[in-house]
Amino acid sequence: MVKVKNIHKYFGHLHVLKDLSLDIAKGEVVVVIGPSGSGKSTLLRCLNYLEPVQSGEIWIDGIRLDHHRTNIRAVRAEVGIVFQSFNLFPHLTAIRNVMLAPVVVRRRPDAEVRKEALAMLAKVGLQDKVDAYPSQLSGGQQQRVAIARAIVTDPRIIVADEPTGDLERATGEEVLGLLDRLVSDLGKTIVMVTHDPKVAAFSDRVVFLADGRCIDEMEDPTAESILDRMKALGG
Repeated sequence: MVKVKNIHKYFGHLHVLKDLSLDIAKGEVVVVIGPSGSGKSTLLRCLNYLEPVQSGEIWIDGIRLDHHRTNIRAVRAEVGIVFQSFNLFPHLTAIRNVMLAPVVVRRRPDAEVRKEALAMLAKVGLQDKVDAYPSQLSGGQQQRVAIARAIVTDPRIIVADEPTGDLERATGEEVLGLLDRLVSDLGKTIVMVTHDPKVAAFSDRVVFLADGRCIDEMEDPTAESILDRMKALGG
């Protein structure tokens, strides 16, 4: 589903990603973990061309991601993004936040998209909050709206950048449970960044980043095994 091959990413003279390669299978949950500045969030942003790479290749569901607009649009249709800070529009209700991309970007009929948005909000347990504004929602509820927004276009891949980072532990576990159901019920592939071993244990596989490189991997992780590996790696 995702193939990253020998990519290099620079910001000016700063070499952020260094000859990085990574393969992710369909329906797999992969967590990228590492210290601040290791390139975790930059890697996620490269997966849908929010940041272009200087060299190497990125393939999403058989489409090579490059500067061609057609390829960028095709890849972005396959990738839904969930941010740590939710990034909801404060002047729009929950349902209008979820409807925005299909209506404005894809120019689909409002009534048709509204039905889908209602279904997505119900799926994330917010059927009674459709007309609430972000300021009227808790942090966990706002993140649920963000997840509904990410999946309303039926992407094959969900990219989540510290999706529990601004949430209390119990609320964060609820959000992780929701993401887990998206994998089991809808067959989504999830690529998630975190610095928290307990969150990383949610995954099928953990990829350890340091200084812009993949330095190790672990399958079927537990919080304890991740922490032990991080200590062994000097993280």
